Amino acid sequence: MDEQADADYPPRRAGWPQRVFYYGAAHRFCSVRVQAWDGEAGRSPLKLRDEEIMFLRDGAGSGRMTGHTLVIGAGVSGLSVARTLLQLGQRVTVLERGAAGGESSWAGGGILSPLLPWDYDEPVTALALRSMAGYADWVDGVEAASGQNVEFWRCGMLALDVTAPEQALAWCAAHGMAALRDCPGTPPLAPAVPPEDNRIWLPDVAQARNPRLVAALRAAVIRQGGTLREHCPATGVLTQGGRVTAVRTVTEDFPADRVVLATGAWSGLGLTGLAATPHVRPIRGQMLLFKLEPGTLETILYRGGLYLIPRRDGHLLVGSTLEDAGFDKSTDDATRRRLHAEAADLLPALAAAQAVRHWAGLRPGSPDNIPVIDRHPDFDNVFVNAGHYRYGVTMAPASAELLADLMDGRTPALDPAPYRWQAALTRSWEKACS
Repeated sequence: MDEQADADYPPRRAGWPQRVFYYGAAHRFCSVRVQAWDGEAGRSPLKLRDEEIMFLRDGAGSGRMTGHTLVIGAGVSGLSVARTLLQLGQRVTVLERGAAGGESSWAGGGILSPLLPWDYDEPVTALALRSMAGYADWVDGVEAASGQNVEFWRCGMLALDVTAPEQALAWCAAHGMAALRDCPGTPPLAPAVPPEDNRIWLPDVAQARNPRLVAALRAAVIRQGGTLREHCPATGVLTQGGRVTAVRTVTEDFPADRVVLATGAWSGLGLTGLAATPHVRPIRGQMLLFKLEPGTLETILYRGGLYLIPRRDGHLLVGSTLEDAGFDKSTDDATRRRLHAEAADLLPALAAAQAVRHWAGLRPGSPDNIPVIDRHPDFDNVFVNAGHYRYGVTMAPASAELLADLMDGRTPALDPAPYRWQAALTRSWEKACS
């Protein structure tokens, strides 16, 4: 493994999990009817970037927001909001409890789509498709601002053993998402993998090398005038007249005109004087990393909760678990062996390979994968961007756009109602599991 690739991934951890869950193909907890995309059938939202400007360009802000915004959390969600606000002319300081991008933003795989998009509720679909439509241009802007390559790659995704494939294809057609029954140049799958009857190929699905994406976002925020304070955990707030005037940390207080909470899996804990984001809790996921010959696999593979994500340099990620284990990021050998065996059942080249890394990260779990993107109910100048669960990287551009629109008083491109704080209060893990 080269030096840069080695820096992308954390060292092996030891330990045992508490509970490991495998939910259905959608990795969520209930099935609610998905409404059709309200655009023209067959007209892909992934092509809209050729017809409209998606997200903000530098200097494109309305200028209505002034003053200083404090963003708490330097994962992909917090850094994306920070960069968007900088483009709007805000002064921005980002506070991070650890290293920027050091939690779920690096721990996942960087697939830029819901795993089986037809299995999710409309709020997930709307936010994901808007992000996906402009992701390539958004990445171009991040790379230009940072001088770093995030390895965006439209490699496609081949889903195997799809339940009700005709319904899935109809959903894709209604939502303008390209879908075929099989992948041209099918990758070298194991002979035991069933034939193409239940396969769906999604050629427009892309990936980003997520550790490099958050590194580029970090650099872009700093280059564009933002201030980043790492290893600076927020502990509480100072308030006056229904507004937060400063955020307290272990070392000093940071005054701010506005505050954005983007604290990931920690959003459900809140801060002293500030209520926690409802129903957000950590859900652990274990991942394996392999090194194969470049070109061994050139598309994402997905089957029954397992995904294989190739990188262009031959690295390949295998994941993942969904574990309700609190803030414990330990890993275990039984899960490593199981993930390896299931991956080798798909891709024979992995049978003799040894995992070069094994780690766990903490997703900001939320019922139905629907985030909270809204003003905090207790304070006029506090906003929330949290609870994206498995799709924080996928939803980052559209989530930042939506939050900035709400902060700046603009009419959002998306209906904000499903992402309101009050809407989150009506969802629960108990309902989702029933």
